[in-house]
Amino acid sequence: MAERSFAAEVEDLRKGDGDTFTGEGILAITKALLENGVGYVGGYQGAPISHLMDVLADAQGLLAELGVRFEANANEAAAAAMLAASVHYPIRGAVTFKGPVGVNVASDALANLASSGVTGGALVILGEDYGEGSSIMQERSHGFAMKSQFWMLDPRPNLPSIVKAVGDGFALSEASNTPVMLMMRIRSCHVTGSFTTRDNQRPPLSVRDALSNPRSDFNRVVLPPMSYVHEQDKVKNRWPAAEAFIRKHRLNEVFGTSGTIGIVCQGGMYNGVIRALQRLGLADIHGGTQVPIYCLNVTYPLISDEFLVFAEDKHSVLVVEEGQPEFIETQLGSFLYRARAHTRLYGKGVFPMAGEYTGQVMLDGVTAFLKAAAPDLLPATVRAPNVDRPKIPDLTKTVPIRPPGFCTGCPERPIFAAMKLVEKELGKHQIAADIGCHLFGSLPPFEIGGATMGYGLGPAANGAFDGGGEKRPIAVIGDGGFWHNGLSSSITNMVFNKSDGVVMVVDNFYSAATGGQDVMSSRADNVTKATQNPISKAMKGVGVNWIRQIDHTYDVKKMRDTLREALTTTEPGPKVIVASSECMLNKQRREKPLRTQAIKEGRRVDIPRFGIDEDICTGDHACIRLSGCPSLSLKKLDDPLRDDPVASIDQSCVGCGNCGEVADAAVLCPSFYRADVVHNPTGFERWRASLRTRVIGWLQRRRAAKRLDWVQ
Repeated sequence: MAERSFAAEVEDLRKGDGDTFTGEGILAITKALLENGVGYVGGYQGAPISHLMDVLADAQGLLAELGVRFEANANEAAAAAMLAASVHYPIRGAVTFKGPVGVNVASDALANLASSGVTGGALVILGEDYGEGSSIMQERSHGFAMKSQFWMLDPRPNLPSIVKAVGDGFALSEASNTPVMLMMRIRSCHVTGSFTTRDNQRPPLSVRDALSNPRSDFNRVVLPPMSYVHEQDKVKNRWPAAEAFIRKHRLNEVFGTSGTIGIVCQGGMYNGVIRALQRLGLADIHGGTQVPIYCLNVTYPLISDEFLVFAEDKHSVLVVEEGQPEFIETQLGSFLYRARAHTRLYGKGVFPMAGEYTGQVMLDGVTAFLKAAAPDLLPATVRAPNVDRPKIPDLTKTVPIRPPGFCTGCPERPIFAAMKLVEKELGKHQIAADIGCHLFGSLPPFEIGGATMGYGLGPAANGAFDGGGEKRPIAVIGDGGFWHNGLSSSITNMVFNKSDGVVMVVDNFYSAATGGQDVMSSRADNVTKATQNPISKAMKGVGVNWIRQIDHTYDVKKMRDTLREALTTTEPGPKVIVASSECMLNKQRREKPLRTQAIKEGRRVDIPRFGIDEDICTGDHACIRLSGCPSLSLKKLDDPLRDDPVASIDQSCVGCGNCGEVADAAVLCPSFYRADVVHNPTGFERWRASLRTRVIGWLQRRRAAKRLDWVQ
């Protein structure tokens, strides 16, 4: 069950020649793939490209009609290896994943692919996750493209340019026998717009056809001496062919008339650059600019003579390159040096070395460049140093930070509550974290988990500590990470090395952190994928003997006792706890519409809700420190004798019961209660509720009558 269904939008993918397509960048890419005769597609989900995999999954019917093979790969390495079909066969193939972490995982396959070269067009669509919207370490994929000789496209962020880049990418790949990376930034993935469509094309040679007439070429095998020839082929043939194609088809664009200054920008930065010039009065809303712009829709390879022609009549050029190192700026500087040109290059310095180029950063950088190189172009209000300009307030001093955290009712929260309780008994342990929702356990209130080395590498990260010390190390890994890389790189590593450590596998039935896609162990039926393969069964298959399966993580006592057992047992070998409960977000997505429909139809529905008795709550707040649920907050009482606020559960409660379980397991207080809200009750239930109300009312009046009233 993916985070979002594109079933309705998929019908737009059938539009033909001359129709208008309106939608997101993700959908535009899918349509462009079909229009350009792609033969197979695959990939692994991950922001900001997750929805592309969801679109492809929802479009499997259309893909089958066109003879296109689709595969939701186990990880990025498997996706990249899939492009092997384009090595020997003239079949266009495309895979997608999150960059640069996906590139890191897929690096072995990608390097081999780039070495052997391709016959059919091979496109790697990267969701470049850089900047303030990123969920990973701040790196760029550009360095890998340079290292392995992948050509890299970075189209302007509008749908026509994105669609054109897909076709250009395939054609460039075929013209130079080299795989191509198409970089899609966060905003490009979700930008909306429209473009004129073409008819979808069946692949001239399908993968099914290729199987009937197998091909092989020993010269493309990456082994000596062929691998030495591959490098020479890159430099002497493929690279010049790519440059010739880029020049001939004008993949890079120049905007504006000639002038004594200019701007060179990555294609993905074009919107920000033109907006900054608009704010300075140097460009209009249609993109007309007084400062010439050389827009690099191809950021690698860079075309020396093309750039030198742009720069020859300019004394100063600004390079807008987001992120570090400054690969493009350095290369352009080298072009100028070799040509003995006198053009001065600006870039890092007027722009920050690192960090996202937001609207304000872009405006400040362009303004600083113009002040130094062409102050006469700036408005008087900008040139004048003594003009007071409104200052942007520093909101960090007034707005509290909002770190990521578990959703309301998340079944992973009680796992970490149990770990805190065990920590109280046995002391602090070495704990390695992993990529996924469970990484939020390293933040308050749990503060559990240290290093994070990669998706599925939590247990492997404890390898150095797993040598039979006084305390056993603990590793946390999710079901998504387990199937992505964890089974082979972490669990088998522990078994092979006779580890004595403990592994907590957080099984929430989905690859929840990437959008709720199904994985091997998902409990749902999936007509196109094999699900319901237990994690514990896979563990046994690789030699893990001590396994405990918990199918209700909200049972904090059981979680606590099982973890204590794992940390104290004398049995040798890895100790694995598989803690399973469905992701609450996906559960609500599935159950809420069904529940709403049932209520509308007049069927009886009861919804559990939890609350806190204000008279019993002591105001200790230990329940909040052990739960951290967003629905559990504080409430100030009107009672003048009670200064401290009490705990309170708000209307966002989903009735998971974790708060009460935590209070019980930790022996806190009995102030939590459960109430079932019944919709469309039966006649008997209505009569019983009426009777209860009358009895309780009589008791309340009776008690009130015995109270003393103080009269002044």
